[in-house]
Amino acid sequence: MSKITKEDALRYHSEGRPGKIEVIPTKPYSSQRDLSLAYSPGVAEPCLEIQKNPETAYEYTNKGNLVAVISNGTAVLGLGNIGAMSGKPVMEGKGLLFKIFAGIDVFDIEVDEKDPDKFIQAVKAIAPTFGGINLEDIKAPECFEIETRLKNELDIPVMHDDQHGTAIISAAGLINALQIVGKKIEDVRVVVNGAGAAAISCTRLYMRLGVKRENVIMVDSKGPIKMDRPNLTEQKREFATTRDVNTLAEALVDADVFLGLSVAGVLTQDMVRSMAKDPVVFALANPQPEISPEDARASRPDIIYATGRSDQPNQINNVLGFPYIFRGALDVRAKSINEEMKVAAVKAIAELTRKAVPDVVNAAYGMKRISFGREYIVPKALDPRLLTTVAPAVARAAMESGVARKPIEDWQAYEVKLKSLMGLDNKMLRSFYDMARQNPRRVVFSEANHVNMLKAAAQALSEGLCKPILLGNEEKLAKLAAENDIDLTGIEIVNLRHDREEGRRTTFAKIMAEEKGREGATFDEYFEKMYDRNYFGLMMVKTGAADAMITGVYTKNEELVSAAKEIIGIRKGLNHIGAMHILNTKKGTYFMADTLINRHPSTETLIDVAKLTYDTVKFFNHEPVMAMLSYSNFGASKEGSPASVHKVVETLHERYPDMVVDGEMQVNFALNRELRDRKFPFSKLAGRDVNALVFPNLSSANTASKLLLEMGVGDILGPIQMGLRKPIHFLDIESSVRDIVNMTAVAVLDAQVQEKRDQME
Repeated sequence: MSKITKEDALRYHSEGRPGKIEVIPTKPYSSQRDLSLAYSPGVAEPCLEIQKNPETAYEYTNKGNLVAVISNGTAVLGLGNIGAMSGKPVMEGKGLLFKIFAGIDVFDIEVDEKDPDKFIQAVKAIAPTFGGINLEDIKAPECFEIETRLKNELDIPVMHDDQHGTAIISAAGLINALQIVGKKIEDVRVVVNGAGAAAISCTRLYMRLGVKRENVIMVDSKGPIKMDRPNLTEQKREFATTRDVNTLAEALVDADVFLGLSVAGVLTQDMVRSMAKDPVVFALANPQPEISPEDARASRPDIIYATGRSDQPNQINNVLGFPYIFRGALDVRAKSINEEMKVAAVKAIAELTRKAVPDVVNAAYGMKRISFGREYIVPKALDPRLLTTVAPAVARAAMESGVARKPIEDWQAYEVKLKSLMGLDNKMLRSFYDMARQNPRRVVFSEANHVNMLKAAAQALSEGLCKPILLGNEEKLAKLAAENDIDLTGIEIVNLRHDREEGRRTTFAKIMAEEKGREGATFDEYFEKMYDRNYFGLMMVKTGAADAMITGVYTKNEELVSAAKEIIGIRKGLNHIGAMHILNTKKGTYFMADTLINRHPSTETLIDVAKLTYDTVKFFNHEPVMAMLSYSNFGASKEGSPASVHKVVETLHERYPDMVVDGEMQVNFALNRELRDRKFPFSKLAGRDVNALVFPNLSSANTASKLLLEMGVGDILGPIQMGLRKPIHFLDIESSVRDIVNMTAVAVLDAQVQEKRDQME
């Protein structure tokens, strides 16, 4: 990661709309009726319902998804006591993290009050607004009293993240580190450098997980905390030792674990060398750790080292915990966040780390392969599985410990809800997966020597979507699989080069020579073509040796389309094929065509594309409402592309009067029903929401789909082939593993439908 300059940071926070968060309405507000429902007089009804039963506030307001991030600015990050207003950027940042990682709304509240009693009264007074309270950047020892009293006096979840967030994430890392080095938690000796809120909370949680009190030495700015030291606070007295140690260096001799929540540079290489075999060093001082990564690793090769830095492996980052802990607590309307819920979060995070890491995470961090080990003891912050792993674990613990007021009954539905919060929900795609699993088919992965294709084939098999067939050299594929930790067990591999003279290559060549003989084709020509894995794969599908084929991560689309037309052929009644992308957004699902095949379509080509789009939208169980797009509306321009599209619409209306399609029209009129109906009331689309967009040429269609994808408007599935006789599906160059697996599910579903179609014919 490049260095963040002062100018970069100030520009980020100031340019455009100042700050990092905003409030967005969730209900319609475009008409006077909407406003009357939102405020007076309609708002009176939910008010009266809440007066009768306060619990209904969760039904009629955003209370159940609203957290207060509250601070008095007395212990901000590594900045110290900078005051409430100065800490506001941090609180806004915390709100942003809550939203992007767990879909939780936040009001950041900066309270200019250092007196604990007055601060507590202020928080209690505003608590009815919220479903939970995240205390932030409040100095010790006041933070202990503030959190304890608020937890006891309020009936909503309260957590001081500086204490418990670090504790939960580091505890997960500790569990995994000890597993790696083969040590039992009840046997390890722990030295904690620092005695603030986070250090005390970490130590308490470690002890709850099995660390013995007599094996802990806590060190503050005066040295090891000992029983004979006068004027100890209640919290420090809890960890005072009777051992005869007087310095940090003495405490660390033969220690197994160092936890630093103190100041930079306090831990030396000699101190690390004095520790026991396979030392675990968590140097979490911010912004610079107690010992630098370079010095830590140079001190001894057997170290397991973690920091709070994002540019280092093993980042102990609170964002791995607090969004998901609050998510689980809110979703069961928990009265509190108790110890059972924290331990559940620890175990869920630790267990997730030991699972195979998705490619989306590897890609996000620019790494070839992340796997459980000394440099991966906690998940990465961008791992999307955290939400669906930690939140349910916390919710279950809340239910089992008796603090949940709204237990979850359908856990599968809850997982779907969680995925939808991060834009991961795709009901249509999930249905494809379910249908594919019911009747998995043989799918040829022709370009199997691409690592993404190989990973996708293995994943598709493990998920029960298909029976993969890989085309390639067995030894090369095995080597590639070993390098990338891919399990090829149970996957068929076909080596084209090893087919004997009378093998499939010969059979395939004979079939094509007979079929294309009067077009000038010869056996020798096709025998040579069968050395090409795409031609060979197409022939496997054509002859029934496979049911579908996935290709395109290497080969140019023009070559693939040409080969597919030649071998597979176009469906009866059509002269052209096309491709579609499906865009899933918060507003709904949209189908876009043609996004891959036809560069400069003629009138007849666009008619075929429209027919294919209509049929394909129905195939995906949607009722097609189609707009033929251009840069003019309904004949406003009499030449060029608009005139061509205008002619297409006229023809479609004549030939297919039941098809709900109209145009030509600009995209804003297509997607804005109210605007379209007001301006063009004669449209065949009147009163309907468009869900299918047919573009006038490949340039506009491809640009639109890629633009929407890169802008994060929604999830895009495609390109989906339309019009070939068999399920042959092309990919974009360098498609991700997720894209390929999704397309595999589509290909299997396509094969299932194709079988029924063949039976009918």
